[in-house]
Amino acid sequence: MGVATQNPELRKRFSGKPEYVENFMLFIARELREIMSRLGVRNVIELVGRTDLLKRRENLSESEAKIDLSGILLDMSKETESTFDPKYLYDFKLQDTKDESILLKSKEIKRAIEGEGSAQIDVTLKSTDRTFGTLLGAQITRVYPEGLAEDAITVNCTGSGGQSFGAFIPKGLTLELEGDSNDYFGKGLSGGSLIVRAPKDAKYDPHENIIIGNVALYGATSGKAFIAGMAGERFCIRNSGATAVVEGVGEHGCEYMTGGMVVILGETGKNFAAGMSGGIAYVLDEENKLYKNLNKQFVSMERVEDKSDIVEIKKMIEEHVKRTGSKKGMEILEDFENYSGKFKKIIPTDYRTMLKKIASFEEKGADHKTAQTLAFKAFVGGEL
Repeated sequence: MGVATQNPELRKRFSGKPEYVENFMLFIARELREIMSRLGVRNVIELVGRTDLLKRRENLSESEAKIDLSGILLDMSKETESTFDPKYLYDFKLQDTKDESILLKSKEIKRAIEGEGSAQIDVTLKSTDRTFGTLLGAQITRVYPEGLAEDAITVNCTGSGGQSFGAFIPKGLTLELEGDSNDYFGKGLSGGSLIVRAPKDAKYDPHENIIIGNVALYGATSGKAFIAGMAGERFCIRNSGATAVVEGVGEHGCEYMTGGMVVILGETGKNFAAGMSGGIAYVLDEENKLYKNLNKQFVSMERVEDKSDIVEIKKMIEEHVKRTGSKKGMEILEDFENYSGKFKKIIPTDYRTMLKKIASFEEKGADHKTAQTLAFKAFVGGEL
């Protein structure tokens, strides 16, 4: 009960069983039936509106006694029976969503899903167009559980993306947005690609302005995101496998992150990396202020000196510039030798230990998967 892992090695350490939860719920139901029996009520439906079974406590404090409960204790016995009228059924109007009305009806996209080449279409969005791309992503996953080839379907968007833009989209689906997007951008990203850049005629510097909302890439598992501008609060929290480049984040960035990689070409807000237990974040710390905003409970901060880290950062920024045309990214690449020394690497201490152990097993001849298993067993067994 309450074990948040599917790893068999970790699950061994918990003695609880699903049947215990079943029994607990049965005990609650039995106690409820006993109380109802004392009240002379046969089922829960008969309890609805029975305000006559409620009474005011006698040992009330002076302030509690002043509370007017007449609205709650209203006698409902004379009220007529309430029934549901189908004419009041709420219509979500899914048929009017951009996914249903444009994406799923596109002949180009249908051909791409059928394996006949790639597709590219243009769509204009407004902030009420929520979860754009999600229904198309679901259709792709039904046909190809592992996704399509990268960029098999590209949707060029302009305007303002609503909440959960690109949520859960799979590999092969790329959403490019010229404009801005609301909260939960890329929620649960599952292999797809998201690209955001400010409008060409924008009167502001994207590097200094928020162009996607809060809680972006929440719970992402794989895929890529390139944001040529700043993100709001809680960027990439609970990310477990996606890679992302962004040009600044608000408070609580990379909170509870368990995997993946993030490159931040700007400042972070307070409480960065709180509860971060996996993955790596590279932050451009031009003014050496990151240490003030870093939550140091689980992570360490170090200068980027390892050649492999420098290569990885440059590679991600190059793709960021290619995808978004980021001016900040271009500036960094033009003077990369100087800028590379200003990056800080944020990595969980246990995660770093695991990576080193995996590398040592690989040096001894184990393949990557076997090395991961051996390192994990050593970690669980307290050998690291």
